[in-house]
Order: sequence, then structure tokens, then C-alpha cells
Amino acid sequence: MILLRRLLGDVLRRQRQRQGRTLREVSSSARVSLGYLSEVERGQKEASSELLSAICNALDVRMSELMREVSDELALAELARSAAATSSESVPTSVRPMLGSVSVTGVPPERVTIKAPAEAVDVVAA
Repeated sequence: MILLRRLLGDVLRRQRQRQGRTLREVSSSARVSLGYLSEVERGQKEASSELLSAICNALDVRMSELMREVSDELALAELARSAAATSSESVPTSVRPMLGSVSVTGVPPERVTIKAPAEAVDVVAA
């Protein structure tokens, strides 16, 4: 199962790490407890829109940018899951370049993880 809170946490962590900032710095700036922010980054807690706004402000990232990156990752995860459930041959030709050299044939969907920076993801309209 693809959990949105895990994808969101991964993206938040990457944003923070790209800036070379610690959990302590961001939690202080966002006025969120260190433990809670850590749980959000690990996908263990669902973040409210108010909390996401505070974290985005602390990271100086627009929420729309954050959500776009999460959306891109969700799309890739859904493609990988679909490909694993059927076969890599059933993935549309227009989508295959997005999967790169990833082979998911015969891999259980819960074992598929795709990590890609948002700037490397092309969105193809079907």
C-alpha cells in the first residue's frame, strides 16, 4: 500500500537535507516539537495543513512545490506498483522512460521503492 504520509515525510526530509539543516533547526523555526517533526518525516504521523504550512515556511519552500514533488513520487510509485502487479510489458511506451532502467517484474508491490528528485521527473498526460 502506498502511504501518502510516507511520501510526504520523505520529501520533507530531502528538502531539509538539501539545505543542510538539522531537525532541531527546522522544528524550532516551525515551532513544532522535534519528536513530532521526526515522526512526520518518517511517515509515522499525518501532518495537518497548518503544520505543513509552518514546516514549509521554516524551510522557505512553497507548499505547492512540496505537494508537486509528493505528487510526482506518488505517480512513480503507482506506476511501479501497477507494473509489478501486471508486468513491465503492460506499462505504456510513453511512461517507460520515466521508469528508466528499473525492472519490477516479479517483485512484490510492497517491496518496490522508487526515489527520484522532482526535477528529474517528467509528467506525461495520458
